[in-house]
Amino acid sequence: MATIVIGSVPTEELALTHTFAELPDVTFESERIILSGDDAVMPLLWARNADREPLEAAIEGDPTVNNVTLLADFGDELLYRMDWVDRVQLLLHMLTNSEATILDAHGRHGGWRVRVMFPDRSHLSETHEFCKAHGMEFTIESIREMDGQPSGRFGLTEDQYLALITAVEEGYYDVPQQQTLEELAEEFEISHQALSERLRRGTESLVEDTLLVGTPSDG
Repeated sequence: MATIVIGSVPTEELALTHTFAELPDVTFESERIILSGDDAVMPLLWARNADREPLEAAIEGDPTVNNVTLLADFGDELLYRMDWVDRVQLLLHMLTNSEATILDAHGRHGGWRVRVMFPDRSHLSETHEFCKAHGMEFTIESIREMDGQPSGRFGLTEDQYLALITAVEEGYYDVPQQQTLEELAEEFEISHQALSERLRRGTESLVEDTLLVGTPSDG
């Protein structure tokens, strides 16, 4: 079954090390990371906590990136497209050999935190062996196996996604409540206990894979 992993990678094993050294307060959050040739990946990154001019000067002097294009400027948030061309073997391995999907990547001074969906645990094991063989550091912080087929980028199964969407649309979360758990469960033809667990697990997944993914682990 699909396995979602949250792990951390030192900046020197990915990209933008020079930029973080020049601007230690800057943070990056991926919008998307895709392959760009055989030896590069092309992320769309939101940059925060840095002014445009010093940020672009730092990026210009960063040997790990090229073909940088500003796509949007919202003042406190800047969206860039760029190529990562050096030390991205781990991401390339994930996207090709391990058939993984990189759902999110959050970078800050000190390291990157990534959320990756592998088709199953065996593909995760391949990545672990790859890191071991190449002396790379990929620290796994959490592993969650999805009990069902994945739906979208937020780590939900199809059943969890449908339950949460239906609950919102039919007023289960309204105040006052428009639909009870028992009434909602009748629509799904399952017990209210089963629906409650589905909603709880779905909510937990959303929090873990959206609100917590960019937060460094206390461990």
